Amino acid sequence: MLEMLRNIVQRVNAAESLEEALKIIVTRVRDAMGTQVCSVYLRDPATNRLVFRATEGLNKNQIGLLSLAHNEGLVGLVATREEPVNLDNASEHPHFQLLSGIGEEPFHAFLGVPIIHHKIVLGVLVVQQAQRRRFDESDEAFLVTMSAQLAGVIAHAQVTGSIQEEYTDATASPQGSTRVTGIGGSPGVAVGQVAVVSPVADLYAVPKKQTNDRRAELRSFKQALEAVRNDVRAVAANLADQLNAEDRALFDVYLSILDDSTIGAEVAALIKAGNWAQGALSQVMIEHIRHFEQMEHSYLRERAVDVKDLGTRVLSYLQVDAHDKRDYSDRVVLVGEELTASMLGEVPRENLVGLISVRGSGNSHVAILARAMGIPTLMGAVDLPYTRLEGKTVIIDGYNGVVHLNPSTMLLERFEELIEQEAALSKDLESLRDVDCETADGHRIPLFVNTGLMADVAISLDRGAEGVGLYRTEVPFLMQERFPSEEEQRQLYRQQLEAFAPKAVTMRTLDIGGDKALPYFPIEEANPFLGWRGLRVTLDHPEIFLAQVRAMMKANVGLGNLRIMLPMVSNMSELQEALDLVERCYQELLQEGHELGERPPVGVMVEVPAAVYQARALARKVDFLSVGSNDLTQYLLAVDRNNARVADLYHAYHPAVIQALRIVAESGKAEGKPVSICGELAGDPGASVLLAAMGYDTLSMNSISLPKVKKALRSVLLDDARNLLEEVVVMDHSEQIQGALGAFLSERGMQQFVPVSLDEAVGPIS
Repeated sequence: MLEMLRNIVQRVNAAESLEEALKIIVTRVRDAMGTQVCSVYLRDPATNRLVFRATEGLNKNQIGLLSLAHNEGLVGLVATREEPVNLDNASEHPHFQLLSGIGEEPFHAFLGVPIIHHKIVLGVLVVQQAQRRRFDESDEAFLVTMSAQLAGVIAHAQVTGSIQEEYTDATASPQGSTRVTGIGGSPGVAVGQVAVVSPVADLYAVPKKQTNDRRAELRSFKQALEAVRNDVRAVAANLADQLNAEDRALFDVYLSILDDSTIGAEVAALIKAGNWAQGALSQVMIEHIRHFEQMEHSYLRERAVDVKDLGTRVLSYLQVDAHDKRDYSDRVVLVGEELTASMLGEVPRENLVGLISVRGSGNSHVAILARAMGIPTLMGAVDLPYTRLEGKTVIIDGYNGVVHLNPSTMLLERFEELIEQEAALSKDLESLRDVDCETADGHRIPLFVNTGLMADVAISLDRGAEGVGLYRTEVPFLMQERFPSEEEQRQLYRQQLEAFAPKAVTMRTLDIGGDKALPYFPIEEANPFLGWRGLRVTLDHPEIFLAQVRAMMKANVGLGNLRIMLPMVSNMSELQEALDLVERCYQELLQEGHELGERPPVGVMVEVPAAVYQARALARKVDFLSVGSNDLTQYLLAVDRNNARVADLYHAYHPAVIQALRIVAESGKAEGKPVSICGELAGDPGASVLLAAMGYDTLSMNSISLPKVKKALRSVLLDDARNLLEEVVVMDHSEQIQGALGAFLSERGMQQFVPVSLDEAVGPIS
């Protein structure tokens, strides 16, 4: 049964369209279960009706014509209850409703299960049989399993189908727009044309597009084909003395696969029909690979590897040929399966308005870089059929982690207005750059910045940063192919310290693990966020920790603005071990003759629940505390903030988070130690009001958030902020807290900072 499930899912995944996917489902499921009928009803988002979309066993002429309301008939009952309905005689059930002309009168046994993706009912999968009998538990379990497996595939196919259909209609209504959700990687809104970038020679990541110059594409393909033939001949010649005749014949097989009368002819035909060479090659090779993979004979199945290898070789030549020919529009949204920093560098900065990565998290290197550059970014858009978007206009909502495909003229105009409003607000806030951040009654709250790249420095200083609350030292490590040496690190750290001197720069020791893996130091774990990460790694490898701390201290010579911060501290013993190593570095460098001055302040990041409840004990041992609100929220709520499936459960305003933040602030104050916060929450203008009321001494954030937070804090009285805090700490729901905060800001003329979904701002879109 498991093999049957895998086979069906594999075939559906390979479908080129929603219709093909549905046809495979009803055919394969009917055969697998030995029933007489299998049908699929899909919800139409525009009408909210369940439309008869595919069948084996009923009248196919009614496909797309018949539908049921969400609460009509047995199909509607399944959708409404969101659970299976299993009946031995469907017509006797009070919810039974006969659809005229569908031909289900002879069938009595009925089993329907909902198709649910991300809490949304996409449709209903139904099997029927003439015999009056109740489907047994194994049948029901199989269909439920099949539905769960296929939900994501159907959702992806629906988006793909909507792109193919709707982009042909330039006058589509706002309701025709298609949404795909992900994770907001960098805040902001952008409208632009998609440029798809694919990894080198990946047949499965080639974007689909048409060509205006078929002859040039055909010429490029033939040149690439001949180049690969020459490569194969050269390899065969080099190995001729080492192989027997039978083994040498393999290379003849390779050459025959590339023959103009076989695969080569199929690719050429697609190019002549208007496909660009890379897309035509990808389509043909994938079809042949799948054909070989499905063969029963093991020898023939293994030939799929040969076909894939040859296709990849041809594609690599085509990509080299096409690289220098690419032109970018004035407003580019760069899209790829997994974007990298090097891919960003290929697009002129003045043209780049947005980024979308199918894979990756908010902590990916490219997301960090995007935030530093102020580019709206969406990460983890797993349902996005990105290879079909080349040249299409899209809207990115980096605040809420949404991309809008096929936007209507009306929708585009609404988002363009939002972009203009953001630009106007940014211009208005420029006047605040050189004024102090203090509340309306004079309470001073310095605003620091989070950095990781030298690209952050100029932007941060230009926006009025008063220091660095978090320098992510792992970012330079991620850009290397090996651990950087002590001297290489010293030079990097010196640049940061000099750029901000005499302002304080807080350098976090290497924080890898979780979703931050070094390519040359892989950490494979079943549960990485609860595993070997942060300080745990560097304490197990003191040679890494010692080299880094020594480099920091040497870089600080003559400047004196370094602060060292330890990540992921969860108990007192590991803190003491780290402090002993820091002191060892300091004493050794003094003995070596380095003029260090006083030992740099050392602090702890509070980002796990254990550290919250030991905050006073930790504060007694260190010079400062700094809350990492991103990880702290994640661990308190048991929600992976980089997982799009549970992103809606990640609430920075959750009552437990608010309580924990208050405990840390009070603990630091009780021990006379300064307390700061360097997570994303610090850059939220509304949250900054609560943090000021709690007593946080410093807020550290993205450079793009600096002027907004400064404006918010300068507009409130500290006593009013404290009164607001007393109101929200007794609230039970994050929505209540967010609502109270929104009302507080609006009453003081700061509606632009009220956290609101952009869907509400632009009206209905789906």
